[in-house]
Amino acid sequence: MGSGIMTQVSAFPPPVLPGLRNLLSRYAESTMWLARYMERIENMARLIEVTGSSVQASNMDAGWDSVIRINADDALFFQHHEAATERSVVSFYITDRDNPDSIVSMARCARENARVLRPLISTEMWMHLNVFTRWVMELGPDDVGAGDLSPLCTRLKQDCQTHFGITEGTLYRDQAWLFYILGKNLERADQITRLIDIKYHTLLPSGADVGSDIDLSQWTSVLRSAAAYHAFRRVLPEGMTPANIVGFMLKNDGFPRSLSASLRSVDGALSSLAGEYRLRHCSPILERLEELRVTLVEQTVEDIIMRGLHEYMDWIQRQLRQIQNDIAHAFWPPVVSVQA
Repeated sequence: MGSGIMTQVSAFPPPVLPGLRNLLSRYAESTMWLARYMERIENMARLIEVTGSSVQASNMDAGWDSVIRINADDALFFQHHEAATERSVVSFYITDRDNPDSIVSMARCARENARVLRPLISTEMWMHLNVFTRWVMELGPDDVGAGDLSPLCTRLKQDCQTHFGITEGTLYRDQAWLFYILGKNLERADQITRLIDIKYHTLLPSGADVGSDIDLSQWTSVLRSAAAYHAFRRVLPEGMTPANIVGFMLKNDGFPRSLSASLRSVDGALSSLAGEYRLRHCSPILERLEELRVTLVEQTVEDIIMRGLHEYMDWIQRQLRQIQNDIAHAFWPPVVSVQA
């Protein structure tokens, strides 16, 4: 996972006035990463809470390794832990300051990006992020025990949603807002593909269990991880099948966390940057995004599964990384050092 803190010297001139029409490079980067980190923290809290609930009934540690696989953190985790138990995984993803993907690390990065953005964001946004970060930084081993996990994750989710609500109500609608939308929805698109990918290939012990009660129970957990359970049941009350669930999470435009809805929001933000603000370099990014959206529309869920769901999710994740890289290259390019 990339660092959201700009470590290189900006190639752009220093700020003239906050809220200026042409957003500075460092403001654009920090705005995007502030949104990505807060969205990622909320998703992590959801994933930990649902995993804790699903394995609690069996009183086993089995299942916690799926959290590691979703985030592709196997190498880093097993450098410091022998087994993926509840205690080791929860502490690794909530309070471990050496893990850049832990909630405490991401909260610190979100706050640092907000500090860069202080001239642009509201006092309410700044105060809430400070209170939230201070609380997260003070969490210790006694706060992440099994009995405290659900209320802890609930508060994490609520604080992230409060941040999104304050931002929605107070962040000025200019380029900063559009980069915030880009970051938030790129993160959502990435997370939904990871959830689908890990379920399809790693949670079931064998192919013979496909369609079983265990299989459907795990798909239900995936829906809850994406906050999609009630929306899915509202649309397809009798259709709890793997194909329907995958289709809903990938292609349903009414569900705000679906891949389709997230890509549509990214397209809208990029189009506004290109049209309303006449920012250059958006066209190649929009073309790549359009290709991604067309493949999603043209293929049925059955086609995607038959040709290889994992391969398709992997391709989408690579495309999303490339879009992020294209945005970075276009709007905050690295400074080339000139040798004397």
